[in-house]
Amino acid sequence: MNLQRLRMLFHKIHFTLIVDGCKRAEYLWKKDLLAYMGKNCMFQSRNFPMDPKLVKIHDNVTIAANVTLCTHDAIRHVLAKIDSVDYMPHLGAIEIDENVFIGIGSIIMPDVYIGKNSIIAAGSLVTKDVPSGVIVAGNPAKIIGSFNELHEKRKAEALELSGKTTEELIHISWMRMTNRANKNHN
Repeated sequence: MNLQRLRMLFHKIHFTLIVDGCKRAEYLWKKDLLAYMGKNCMFQSRNFPMDPKLVKIHDNVTIAANVTLCTHDAIRHVLAKIDSVDYMPHLGAIEIDENVFIGIGSIIMPDVYIGKNSIIAAGSLVTKDVPSGVIVAGNPAKIIGSFNELHEKRKAEALELSGKTTEELIHISWMRMTNRANKNHN
């Protein structure tokens, strides 16, 4: 194993051992492990990109737990068994612009750009570019809403609930659930 691969292995192990998502993002930035790493990011996922220099993450990006940034495929191994061509790895860059949230368990495939002010819902499979200002969800991911609408809704909620304790917020959440359940039973 050459020295460069050994260093990368060390970084991958160290990365997965960091408990805090903000510190994990800071580690990526300090060690210059990605093609670009912005400021004010959170990287909850412990899935280290296989080809980190093919990933750009801009400012104010949150990547939730168990997100996979897939920068290549392994189909070349199958193709090489069909004929005797020496297939090269198929690589593709991933760029995540500023103010993006990627939900838990999402998979971002090679050659994908995610535009500013976008949300990738939990469990989404992103196979194509995501325009700025949208919410996408599903497999494959499709536009389901607007970033600005969600932002305004959450801002109003934050102003309404300002100063509440955790216990009060939990109680309010259960009251909302009870109201929805009653509405669905009638």
